[in-house]
Amino acid sequence: MKTISIINLKGGVAKTISSINIAYTLVKEHGKKVLLIDNDKQGNTSKFFRLHGDNNDGIAELLTVRDLDIKDVIQQTQYEGLEIITANMNLLRANKEILLDVSRAQQTRLRKALAQLDDEYDYCIIDNAPDINMTVINALVASDDVLVPIKVDQFTFDGLKQLVDQIEDVREFNDNLTFRGCFITMFQKNSVNKQGSEYLFSSTDYPLFHTKIRKTVKVDETTFAGKPLLDYKKSTAGQDYRELVNEYLNM
Repeated sequence: MKTISIINLKGGVAKTISSINIAYTLVKEHGKKVLLIDNDKQGNTSKFFRLHGDNNDGIAELLTVRDLDIKDVIQQTQYEGLEIITANMNLLRANKEILLDVSRAQQTRLRKALAQLDDEYDYCIIDNAPDINMTVINALVASDDVLVPIKVDQFTFDGLKQLVDQIEDVREFNDNLTFRGCFITMFQKNSVNKQGSEYLFSSTDYPLFHTKIRKTVKVDETTFAGKPLLDYKKSTAGQDYRELVNEYLNM
């Protein structure tokens, strides 16, 4: 099982939508079995699949309840081959509990739990909060690759240096962690986006995917329908996520 963290310390960059559609594209287009982990207290990935609940056991309990079987917190989505570990506001409590519990390792809990599933899934996609806290650190320690969605604006790389620094720090626990690159989301064919993306490709030190995810109203529509783009309506963004996944798989 390969584990991929989707993260940006900025909000509003289509992090959750990207996590959902990358996961579903791997299932639908490539026949993979995928575990999707919601690692954000807002629980938007869980809400998308109508599996959010304040009393649900999910990622918070997995990281704090000793000897909890990971299979007890995995739920089936409506899509065969795509399963999920949900999140809710219990993650606030979990971050504090992990820090206070020094009786066992704090940073490697998720990696140890996921190790039980190595033969059961092809990929694990983690939708991370725009933060660096103990649950996000656990995700990075458990991951093989990091992908960063970015929006072309003046503040594109705000926080990215801190994230890259954190990735370097995490290598103390996971020397296989690789920053695969950033990919542009909500791209529009106007002068600002065209010039901005050209600038990013020519002058940044950060790796960038060539595939850009185009802006479309259908992305917002899918949040109401609870359907990934490839299962909703034909759209440019759906085609783009297909190309992004292909680009990633061919790296």
